[in-house]
Amino acid sequence: RISPYLEQCCVRASANVSYENAARDIEYYTGIKISSRTQQRIVHRHEFPPVECEEKISEMSVDGGKVRLRTETKGEPCIWKDYKAVCLDKVARNAWFGENEELVNWVNKQPLSEPISCLGDGHPGIWNIVKQIESPGEKREILDWYHLVENLHKVGGSMKRLKEAESLLWSGKVEETIKLISVVKRKQAINFCNYLETHRHRIINYSYYQEEDICSIASGAVESTVKQIDRRLKISGAQWRVENVPQVLRHRCAYLNNNM
Repeated sequence: RISPYLEQCCVRASANVSYENAARDIEYYTGIKISSRTQQRIVHRHEFPPVECEEKISEMSVDGGKVRLRTETKGEPCIWKDYKAVCLDKVARNAWFGENEELVNWVNKQPLSEPISCLGDGHPGIWNIVKQIESPGEKREILDWYHLVENLHKVGGSMKRLKEAESLLWSGKVEETIKLISVVKRKQAINFCNYLETHRHRIINYSYYQEEDICSIASGAVESTVKQIDRRLKISGAQWRVENVPQVLRHRCAYLNNNM
């Protein structure tokens, strides 16, 4: 029988590395052999309660990541599926696989401030989630500045025009930017103008928001969260059974939240 303390050590070790490496590390530190299969069983029977925020949350950001799934038929190539992650005020992180309703329910249980700033890139799935957040007051939707600029530069062509457009967007001048870009008769330019129309209400005066320190202008907090989750999820050669993914995400997020 494994002591509760040793079990907790196993849970912490395997939050960062493969079960095989966790078994090796535990044996090195304690002199006790606990196989990789036992390491895995410990994690999958462990309860990882979601972190609860005590302070008012003024900012949330949402993004998606990919997980590689093992297929049932031997020899079949693996498949990649999406998961969603959310970061609240850069301190509370959580992720769900195919359970967007659970994500929304968790956020709605937290003490959200008025207003709350919601940040994300241009993916419609992110804004569908944001739409379901029950804010007590104003919900300020903000398109990530760096994703906006990245999409602008896909237009190509004159660097002078792109720099002028970037300057306009930095001040939140959507209409002027559309007029400037719409003269470019390229598919990329048409796509970008449509992108601006879709997210017009999410494009703020980034310059003013940054100068006044109103809130973040980019979703870097949740992008960092996805990268940190992927350090465990995408370790070399990792392929997951679909039924195990939710617990693996809970495990990694519990570690990132220091909630183990």
